[in-house]
Amino acid sequence: MEPKYTNAIGRRKSAVARVYLSEGTGKITINKKDLTEYFPSPILQYVVKQPLNLLNVAEKYDIKVNLDGGGFTGQSQALRLAIARALVKINEEDKKALKDQGFLTRDSRVVERKKPGRPKARARFQFSKR
Repeated sequence: MEPKYTNAIGRRKSAVARVYLSEGTGKITINKKDLTEYFPSPILQYVVKQPLNLLNVAEKYDIKVNLDGGGFTGQSQALRLAIARALVKINEEDKKALKDQGFLTRDSRVVERKKPGRPKARARFQFSKR
């Protein structure tokens, strides 16, 4: 029989994480790669596992992830949000603990657009009097 999936989505900057949680042994697969292979940095692995470690359910669920867009920081934070949302779908009582840690808040900060006649969004070209 097909295992029961709980899915959720998380976004950060331009990264989108689609997560599928199922009962399992704690295996996290991102774009068909293992977590340690996809995020070699221990800090990013820690960020991804924060909601699981907070609720002590790191060994209880298998997680399949489709990650798209953005850089590694944005991707890891998008994945953290998606995992937290999926955990709330499974057990509503966990919501307060996750919310208090800020794992359920979508970080809406995105890069400001570049303006015409400027090198970047707010920077100006060097001014020369003479």
